[in-house]
Amino acid sequence: MHSVRIGVDTGGTFTDVVLVDEASGQIVTTKTPSTPANPADGFLAGVHKVLELHGSVPADDLAAVSALVHGTTVATNQLLEDRPDGTAHLGFVTTEGFEFILEIARQSVPDGYGNSYFWVKPPRIVPVHRVKTVGGRLDHQGAQVRPFDEEQAVAVARWFRDSGITAIGVCFLHSYANPEHERRMREVLAREHPGAVVSLSSDVLREYREYERSVTTLVDAAVKPIMRAYIDNLSERLGRSFSVMKSNGGVLSATEVVHQPITTVLSGPAAGALGAALIAGTAGHPSVITLDGGGTSTDVAVVVDGEPSQTTEGSIGRYPCKIPMIDIVTVGAGGGSIAWISPEGTLKVGPRSAGADPGPICYGKGGTEVTVTDAHVFLGRVPPHLLGGEIPLDAAAARAGIEALAAKLGLTPERCATGILEISAFNQSNAIRQITVKRGLDVRDFPLVAFGGSGPLLACRLIDVLGLRAAIIPPDPGNVSAFGLLTVDVKNDYVRTHVTRDPALEAVAAILAELEAQAAEALDREGFTRHVYARSADLRYYGQAYEVRVPAPDGPITPAWRDAVLDRFHEAHQKLYGYGYRDDPRHAVEWVNLRISGIGPITRPTVARRPYQPEEPSPICTRDVFFENWARTVIYRRRELGAGAVVTGPAVIEEYGSTLPIHPGFTATMDDYGNLEVRREFG
Repeated sequence: MHSVRIGVDTGGTFTDVVLVDEASGQIVTTKTPSTPANPADGFLAGVHKVLELHGSVPADDLAAVSALVHGTTVATNQLLEDRPDGTAHLGFVTTEGFEFILEIARQSVPDGYGNSYFWVKPPRIVPVHRVKTVGGRLDHQGAQVRPFDEEQAVAVARWFRDSGITAIGVCFLHSYANPEHERRMREVLAREHPGAVVSLSSDVLREYREYERSVTTLVDAAVKPIMRAYIDNLSERLGRSFSVMKSNGGVLSATEVVHQPITTVLSGPAAGALGAALIAGTAGHPSVITLDGGGTSTDVAVVVDGEPSQTTEGSIGRYPCKIPMIDIVTVGAGGGSIAWISPEGTLKVGPRSAGADPGPICYGKGGTEVTVTDAHVFLGRVPPHLLGGEIPLDAAAARAGIEALAAKLGLTPERCATGILEISAFNQSNAIRQITVKRGLDVRDFPLVAFGGSGPLLACRLIDVLGLRAAIIPPDPGNVSAFGLLTVDVKNDYVRTHVTRDPALEAVAAILAELEAQAAEALDREGFTRHVYARSADLRYYGQAYEVRVPAPDGPITPAWRDAVLDRFHEAHQKLYGYGYRDDPRHAVEWVNLRISGIGPITRPTVARRPYQPEEPSPICTRDVFFENWARTVIYRRRELGAGAVVTGPAVIEEYGSTLPIHPGFTATMDDYGNLEVRREFG
């Protein structure tokens, strides 16, 4: 088998592909238009295209590829887009007396109580008439209070079967402590309704807080059918196995992912954050903000000391999902974001997007609404083509669209187009502030890694708006997410709720050993002989509602181990909230959850150094570009720049999958690894 690995990231507009030849270290990148009607078409087209470009493996010989890794949001798009059919075949089984758990939900109101008078609770993921209950009760430690009512369970299963409900989530009270009743419900469903897809909360999220556990389980059940169909279709057409990126920063084989599809939420954005972390870390920037600008949206994350921040407080659209995921903020500000006029007569941009079809006006595919890309094309900051000429753009159509919108607003076309880009930059900067300032981080301490097809376009404005030190534009920025797919280990997360202020070390050791055994079993199935286990624990001060997660040391569970975890908790709490009670016996610490991540490590691709370029770089041409006014501006081709090359604005640097406009007063310097560092000339 040839040592070739391929990463494929399916985005809303383009499918990005990266090939790494492990023998030579060669990296080949390409893109192909996404195919929303059947994403597998774009996936296969991209794989064949990159193999043709590489040349060492026949384009139709997929068996000769050593690894295929896929980033996709197929599983969750139906929920994100709030399609009415997304949860039409979904049912819920819970403990007798708790049928309104989804109605009650949580008391928190979006944007605080100041807006609560104007807030209407969104529709439930499962309406109340499709919620059924079964008798039986466990206490919080898993002891049986009332036995499982088999007769009621059979009646419920038959009702779902007769009603055509084919996806069912099961969440019984306190099943995190003892999953026996849920497993018996699954046996009944398998017997009475064998055509149903079933998700148990004790398999999806063995953690307390019934509402979040219920919704997370229901999301898993809702996306299982579409994910299974997609994976089966792709596996059949590929004729081989492949892996899928997970939102926790790991990958999993496609055969395993169909059993836990919820873990693939944000799979593409997670890969982007990991790819950017590796690229920036190699160049000497271990802590960065990552900004992944696509056609539909922009995804922002924070990397601290080489590791993207993680959260279990994420959501999929309006549904809270407590699975571990890289902490990513998404804003509807991409290249395809539509500019529109509000009823008050003001200019707005996004979150609605023209997507891949029909796309911006300049695509010439029937789009009639002005987008961010049209504004860039009109101002000359983007060339009149994409992908090195593969996709020609209609600059005249973009101009006509901008002029029509400007006339409605009473603005010049230049001011209208510049305003569209300014609003888009502020939308992106708000997402960056949300993940830094709101998390207690100073945005000025982090360079920005801007990538994705549209990510570098507003880099200079973001430096000014946020007061950033620099923006780093990696090589082939449009393919960083696909590259990130080839940098990640296989990773599975396991959690067990164990609430106590005085943890018995034997009990803690037993729980961690059980979780580790589960992790080992999964890694064995994936074919890994070398296993790595990462422990962590969620703790809080007694009386607090939410926890702080801290890493836990390896080694035997001793009093010294417990003290080390407590010490890390006090330190993390102080850092997050500005206070702690390390030496105050009045504030006891409560342990809440114990966690294990089972990791199957891979060999990461190496980022090669660029040859040094002593002479002044030569532009390839000039064209009219508008920054502060129209002027003839020099255009550079990125692949012709070597390490040490300095480009002074105003200028534009073009490459296959992206473009970097250098505003007046900025410089871009290429470092030893081919990254462009953008800075203010006198800052």
